[in-house]
Amino acid sequence: MDQAATVENDSQQGAATAAESLLEINNIEVIYNHVILVLKGVSLSVPKGGITALLGGNGAGKTTTLKAVSNLLHSERGLVTKGSIQYRGNSITNLSPSDLVKQGVVQVMEGRHCFEHLTVEDNLLTGAYTRSDGKAAVNKDLEMVYEYFPRLQERRKSQAGYTSGGEQQMCAIGRALMSSPETILLDEPSMGLAPQLVEEIFEIVKRLNEQEGVSFLLAEQNTNIALRYAHYGYILESGRVVMDGSASDLRENPDVREFYLGVAEEGKRGFRNVRSYRRRKRWLS
Repeated sequence: MDQAATVENDSQQGAATAAESLLEINNIEVIYNHVILVLKGVSLSVPKGGITALLGGNGAGKTTTLKAVSNLLHSERGLVTKGSIQYRGNSITNLSPSDLVKQGVVQVMEGRHCFEHLTVEDNLLTGAYTRSDGKAAVNKDLEMVYEYFPRLQERRKSQAGYTSGGEQQMCAIGRALMSSPETILLDEPSMGLAPQLVEEIFEIVKRLNEQEGVSFLLAEQNTNIALRYAHYGYILESGRVVMDGSASDLRENPDVREFYLGVAEEGKRGFRNVRSYRRRKRWLS
C-alpha cells in the first residue's frame, strides 16, 4: 500500500467515524472461571462502513472482546458480568452465535479454522447454512468470493487441510462472507503468515469494505499494517482501552510510534527499558 493510498484511506476515516454506529460496546467486564477478570470496562464503537482496529499485545484482551460480541465466551467458561453490547441499538448479549450471524455479525476465529476433511468449496458453503434466500443467491455469493480470492477457486476441490496457511485464512474469510454479513469480526488475520500474504489479505479486506460495504472490527498485533488500513483504532493493555483515535492520529502519536511501530524519537529510550505500566500511566495522564 503506497503513500497515496494511505492518504486516500485517511481521507475516508472521517466519514467512516461519523457514520451510523452499528456495534456499541459499553463498559463491559469479562470474567473467566468466575475468578479471572480479563476485560475491565472496555468501551468502543464500530461505525457502518468502517474498518475499526483493536490493537495491543498478546494477552491484552482483543480476542476476548471479539468473543464477548459473538457470544463465544461460554464455551471457555467466560461471562460478561457488567456493561452492555448492542448492535443497531438492540442488545445482543443473549443471542446465540447462529442468531447473531442471522443479524449480520460473523466472527473469523484466530488460527485459520477450517473443516480440514472438507473441500475448500464445501467449507465455503457451510458459511451459508443460516441463509434462506435460495440457492441462486448462495451461488452468486460463491462466485463473488472466488472473484476476491481466485486462489480458492483454483483449490476449490482440494481438502482444506492440505492447503497453505494463507489459503486457509482466505477460506475462513470467504466462509464468513458466504453468510452475507454486514459486520465481520476478524481475529489476528496476519498471524503466522508471510508479509506478502498479510499485505494481500489486508488489501482484500480493504476492497470488501469499499466495494461490498462490509464493516470490520479486526483484532491485530501487527499495529503497523492495521493502522495503514483501518479508519479508527483502539489500543488495549491488560483488559483496558488506554488510547483511541483515528488511524492517522495514532500513527503520529509518539508513544504509539515508539512502543508499537518501533520508531523511537531521538534521545528516547527503547521499548525494552520502559515497563508497560509506565506507558499506561503516561497515556492516561
